[in-house]
Amino acid sequence: MCCPLILLVLIGPRLAFLFAWIFTPRVTEAFSGGWVLPLLGFLFLPWTSLFFILAWAPNGGVVGIGWFFVAIGFFFDLASYSSRAAQQRFQPAG
Repeated sequence: MCCPLILLVLIGPRLAFLFAWIFTPRVTEAFSGGWVLPLLGFLFLPWTSLFFILAWAPNGGVVGIGWFFVAIGFFFDLASYSSRAAQQRFQPAG
Protein backbone atom coordinates (compact mmCIF):
# COMPACT_ATOMS: atom_id res chain seq x y z
CA MET A 1 0.00 0.00 0.00
CA CYS A 2 3.00 2.27 0.37
CA CYS A 3 3.74 2.83 -3.34
CA PRO A 4 0.20 3.92 -4.32
CA LEU A 5 0.19 6.25 -1.32
CA ILE A 6 3.45 7.85 -2.48
CA LEU A 7 1.97 8.33 -5.95
CA LEU A 8 -1.07 10.02 -4.43
CA VAL A 9 1.21 12.39 -2.50
CA LEU A 10 2.35 13.76 -5.83
CA ILE A 11 -1.28 14.53 -6.73
CA GLY A 12 -2.09 16.31 -3.50
CA PRO A 13 -1.80 15.83 0.24
CA ARG A 14 -5.52 15.92 0.98
CA LEU A 15 -6.32 13.28 -1.61
CA ALA A 16 -3.49 11.05 -0.37
CA PHE A 17 -4.61 11.53 3.24
CA LEU A 18 -8.20 10.72 2.32
CA PHE A 19 -7.20 7.53 0.48
CA ALA A 20 -4.99 6.49 3.39
CA TRP A 21 -7.87 7.12 5.81
CA ILE A 22 -10.32 5.09 3.75
CA PHE A 23 -8.15 2.19 2.58
CA THR A 24 -5.60 1.66 5.37
CA PRO A 25 -5.85 1.46 9.16
CA ARG A 26 -2.82 3.75 9.61
CA VAL A 27 -4.79 6.95 10.17
CA THR A 28 -7.09 5.50 12.81
CA GLU A 29 -4.13 3.83 14.52
CA ALA A 30 -1.84 6.86 14.36
CA PHE A 31 -4.52 9.24 15.63
CA SER A 32 -5.90 7.04 18.38
CA GLY A 33 -7.87 9.91 19.92
CA GLY A 34 -10.81 9.62 17.54
CA TRP A 35 -11.82 11.29 14.31
CA VAL A 36 -11.59 14.98 15.28
CA LEU A 37 -7.79 15.37 15.14
CA PRO A 38 -7.44 13.65 11.73
CA LEU A 39 -10.28 15.78 10.37
CA LEU A 40 -8.62 18.98 11.59
CA GLY A 41 -5.33 17.83 10.09
CA PHE A 42 -7.08 17.05 6.81
CA LEU A 43 -8.61 20.53 6.70
CA PHE A 44 -5.81 22.77 8.01
CA LEU A 45 -2.47 20.91 7.97
CA PRO A 46 -2.66 18.22 5.28
CA TRP A 47 1.08 17.87 4.66
CA THR A 48 1.84 17.64 8.37
CA SER A 49 -0.86 15.02 8.92
CA LEU A 50 0.24 13.02 5.89
CA PHE A 51 3.87 12.97 6.98
CA PHE A 52 2.76 12.07 10.50
CA ILE A 53 0.93 8.96 9.34
CA LEU A 54 3.82 8.02 7.04
CA ALA A 55 6.35 8.40 9.87
CA TRP A 56 4.18 6.67 12.45
CA ALA A 57 5.23 3.14 13.42
CA PRO A 58 2.89 0.70 15.19
CA ASN A 59 5.47 -0.31 17.77
CA GLY A 60 6.59 3.13 18.94
CA GLY A 61 4.72 5.97 17.26
CA VAL A 62 6.76 8.75 15.70
CA VAL A 63 10.33 8.75 16.98
CA GLY A 64 13.71 10.09 15.94
CA ILE A 65 14.00 11.07 12.30
CA GLY A 66 10.23 10.72 11.92
CA TRP A 67 9.74 14.01 13.75
CA PHE A 68 12.09 15.64 11.24
CA PHE A 69 9.79 14.55 8.41
CA VAL A 70 6.73 15.78 10.31
CA ALA A 71 8.47 19.16 10.66
CA ILE A 72 9.13 19.18 6.91
CA GLY A 73 5.42 18.58 6.36
CA PHE A 74 4.64 21.50 8.65
CA PHE A 75 6.95 23.75 6.64
CA PHE A 76 5.23 22.57 3.43
CA ASP A 77 1.91 23.64 4.95
CA LEU A 78 3.31 27.02 5.97
CA ALA A 79 4.78 27.50 2.50
CA SER A 80 1.50 26.68 0.80
CA TYR A 81 -0.42 29.18 2.94
CA SER A 82 2.20 31.93 2.60
CA SER A 83 2.54 31.44 -1.15
CA ARG A 84 -1.16 32.16 -1.62
CA ALA A 85 -0.84 35.37 0.37
CA ALA A 86 2.28 36.45 -1.54
CA GLN A 87 0.64 35.71 -4.87
CA GLN A 88 -2.35 37.88 -4.00
CA ARG A 89 -0.12 40.67 -2.76
CA PHE A 90 2.03 40.85 -5.89
CA GLN A 91 -0.65 40.47 -8.56
CA PRO A 92 -0.89 43.50 -10.82
CA ALA A 93 -3.95 45.66 -10.36
CA GLY A 94 -6.61 45.56 -12.99
